[in-house]
Amino acid sequence: MSIGGFLQRIRTSGGFGGVRQRASIFPFGSALATQGFEVKHSVNAWALVLAGGEGIRLQRITRNIHGIAVPKQFCSLQGGPSLLQEALQRASTVAPMQRVCTVVAEQHRQWWTAMLAYLPQANIIVQPQNRGTAHGILLPLIRIGDRDPNATVVILPADHYVRDEDIMTACLRRAAELANADRDSIHLLGIEPDEPDTELGYILPASRARDDAANVVRFFEKPTADRARALVEQGAMWNSFIMAASVQALLGLFDASFATTKAAMRGSEGAAIDNVYRDLPSVDFSRDILQGNESLLKVLRVPHCGWTDLGTVKRVELTLRHLQDEDIGPTRRPYFPTHLNLADQYARLNRNRDFTARFSRVDLRA
Repeated sequence: MSIGGFLQRIRTSGGFGGVRQRASIFPFGSALATQGFEVKHSVNAWALVLAGGEGIRLQRITRNIHGIAVPKQFCSLQGGPSLLQEALQRASTVAPMQRVCTVVAEQHRQWWTAMLAYLPQANIIVQPQNRGTAHGILLPLIRIGDRDPNATVVILPADHYVRDEDIMTACLRRAAELANADRDSIHLLGIEPDEPDTELGYILPASRARDDAANVVRFFEKPTADRARALVEQGAMWNSFIMAASVQALLGLFDASFATTKAAMRGSEGAAIDNVYRDLPSVDFSRDILQGNESLLKVLRVPHCGWTDLGTVKRVELTLRHLQDEDIGPTRRPYFPTHLNLADQYARLNRNRDFTARFSRVDLRA
């Protein structure tokens, strides 16, 4: 089904295609089995949410009252669910809960333990140390591949905001379908740009196809303002770092230089995986793995959906201003207790600036 057809199905049925909506998708603890979305998934997909980062660029507004920087994925944007919880909810629209996995860091255990209590233990992949996004993806791929060698995997970061989740759901499912049919290609989601943006990466496609995936010509990381404008005019898309592919195609991206690491990771737990990570170099998945493999990549265009990543203070500020302009208030009933509210944090640090904290508990006008 095309993206347009899927969206039409959503909007005429009042919700996600094949989904019956109840009170909340992620209630606390074991209640998950009886509440939330019941999703009919057309593809036998797995989902992997990346939640092991430190969020260093956002630490100016993620320090708690003790001065400890809380990784952004465990914070909420406006006092509702955390970014990780929202990403897991997004993942559940493309894969059933028993096949939704997340990769987290051992040093963040205090923040993720309660949030992930409802997930099967085998679906929580814990890294003993951060060794770059490449190893943060490789370890869970090996775990998933060992459980299901024929898996189709959708990978999603845990630091995104999406205004129109229906559009994103349609594109996630379309990407999973394409990946299920084409077992050798990696299907990336490229976001239709709202404007030229120098803080984001871009994917230049070979064509401007809408419902079908296009070949990838080249990546551009954080271009200049002039280059960003030119890329948008050429049909380039923002790189969301969301992708879908067979687990074997994804593992195949890691060349022979990773053979020893793959073998060591397979079956290693506890102290054994600690030893594996101790000597690993830091490797970036986008720069060191994807780039140079463009012949294996395809990109699916995501229509305007109010997407952004929340990797910097500037992006948080822009997102909050857009929410204010569009009169979109915070979620009043959090699914879980969250560790920090980014709107509150931003408001406290900007009391003397021209910013009305309409969507924060802190009123800057006082």
